[in-house]
Amino acid sequence: MQTVLYARVSVADQIVAHQRTQAEAAGFKIDHVITDEGVSGISTVLADRPQGRRLFDMLRRGDVLVVRWVDRLGRNYLDVTETIREFMRRGVIVKTVINAMTFDGSTTDPIQMAVRDALIAFMAATAQAQAEVTKAAQAAGIAHAKGREDTYLGRKPSYTRAQFDEVVNRLDSGEAIQAVSKATGITRQTVYRIRDNRSEAEAALARWAA
Repeated sequence: MQTVLYARVSVADQIVAHQRTQAEAAGFKIDHVITDEGVSGISTVLADRPQGRRLFDMLRRGDVLVVRWVDRLGRNYLDVTETIREFMRRGVIVKTVINAMTFDGSTTDPIQMAVRDALIAFMAATAQAQAEVTKAAQAAGIAHAKGREDTYLGRKPSYTRAQFDEVVNRLDSGEAIQAVSKATGITRQTVYRIRDNRSEAEAALARWAA
């Protein structure tokens, strides 16, 4: 039996390392790390990602697939739920770092099955809703910047896309503001702004095409 961490990140290698650190801090002993970098989780299904395909080839019955959260496994509600269920049909146990969820297809207790399936549906729906908000904010920001180049775009963000993603990851993991600031090189005030209005912070990146 092997434990495989699957990480999908936008750009920076340090985010991959951070996801492994998070998983190990949560008690997982990771045997392999499979990473898709620069691949959109909004537009690309897991089976179409270069390393996502490897998961279906390498995972066997009894293996454990670890992900930071279920949004790593698909682009929308249907994709996430079908991916998790396909792994369960193959006897693979899916576990999340955030909220310590376990999705195991071997259970036969009807109550446990109902709770498991309800959790899959809820978490997948939440992941899709968050992805749609992010996509809408990016599209609106880009359209605004391209269509009205003479319009004041606001102050240019003092953080990059990679830094924004890392801040979000660390905040979602429960890290303190000061620790996030130190790890990312961003001021505490900026970390507070990202935490308190994440959609606007991401829209600012989109407006500046950052």
